[in-house]
Amino acid sequence: MTVTLATSNKLSTSSNAELQQRKTAVIARGQGNLYPVYVERALNAEVWDVEGQRYIDFGAGIAVCNTGHSHPTIVAAVKSQMEKFSHSCVMINPYEVAVELAEKLVELAPGPSAKKAMFVSTGAEAVENCIKIARAHTGRRGVIAFHGGFHGRTNLTMALTGKVTPYKNLFGPFPADIYHAPFPMDAHGVTVKDSLKAVHNLFKVDIAPSDVAAIIVEPIQGEGGFYPAPTEFLVALRKLCDDYGIVLIADEIQTGFGRTGKMFCCEHSGVEPDLITMAKGIAGGLPLAAVVGKQEIMDAPLPGGLGGTYGGSPVACAAALAVLDVIEEEQLVSRAAHIGKVFKQQLSELQQAFPLLIGEIRQTGAMIAIELCSDGDLDKPNTLLTQAIIAKAAQHGLILLACGFYGNVIRFLPPLTISDDVMNEGIEKFVTLFQDVTQS
Repeated sequence: MTVTLATSNKLSTSSNAELQQRKTAVIARGQGNLYPVYVERALNAEVWDVEGQRYIDFGAGIAVCNTGHSHPTIVAAVKSQMEKFSHSCVMINPYEVAVELAEKLVELAPGPSAKKAMFVSTGAEAVENCIKIARAHTGRRGVIAFHGGFHGRTNLTMALTGKVTPYKNLFGPFPADIYHAPFPMDAHGVTVKDSLKAVHNLFKVDIAPSDVAAIIVEPIQGEGGFYPAPTEFLVALRKLCDDYGIVLIADEIQTGFGRTGKMFCCEHSGVEPDLITMAKGIAGGLPLAAVVGKQEIMDAPLPGGLGGTYGGSPVACAAALAVLDVIEEEQLVSRAAHIGKVFKQQLSELQQAFPLLIGEIRQTGAMIAIELCSDGDLDKPNTLLTQAIIAKAAQHGLILLACGFYGNVIRFLPPLTISDDVMNEGIEKFVTLFQDVTQS
């Protein structure tokens, strides 16, 4: 997608500073913002603020705009649907765009099993509904999640999330019957064997496997630091769940829709989950989420047991159908692999120049991260350096995101539609930013 916009001329009468002051006065401090930069317009991988400043977006709204900002195909689909109707509630008077989207999602979901779908508005809702469905199917109560995992900000999904600050701090008590085990990450000395042993220890100490409804896992941890779940681990979890009648949930909210070089990340392992959460990249920026899973499991709840007023919004479903068209027509799944290759090569050169600061590069498709440390030791997380780089990114015309258990990982999630020229320009800006911060 090649489109050009004017990159100067202030379009708003307000400055970033003025808007930040107004925002602070009326929006709760808990809903903070990473950058005091207010967006006026955006196109593909470029964003312009209210002062006319241009930024290259390496965050894509946290992997939401895989198809770029304001893709014309998606804009047209949204406009067309709005001209027909904007809402009727899929549980009252349904509509064809929801049925068509469900048909496509169950076809795209990995694995040979017959599948069904249901729609909600957010990723956290998708996770909550997975737990509801798993409990209805199994008649059991317990759920196992993993250290460093992120599954949402509702009370139940906070309980599943394996990190206290900022997500769980001050917000307890949380629901019972949630258990955590270490997530395998070789870089920090946690092996697949260690993780599986910890799960089996839970069966001995905390909850019998016959009372576990589900195990939920991210194929690549998002907020946790972009650590990929080894294929060996996912295969072992699949077998464990089969052995004990446990529902295996793949949380693909950040990894789905072409981001990792497959339509869904669990395809890399060949493992078919029982349930999959989908959100973020599904609808090009409109609020939509889904659960897709094996038919007999999805049909466990009774009629009326699943739903939500805005779940499966006709406008969002129309956008999602357009997203799927764009992914196919522009070959964005293979494009993700190309993007990742370019990032990996150039970040590896930066790592060679700063071997004591960049401990590891992790890359699966266009889901890329660097972990910053001190003295070349990954057990010495360099959180201060990470914070300094993020804080100064806007000054270098970049939008960057951090993540990780210690907040010492910089993640790159560019739109899959980003041009090579803009991508290379953005990487050059990042290299300059990194050098400036480390030398100051």
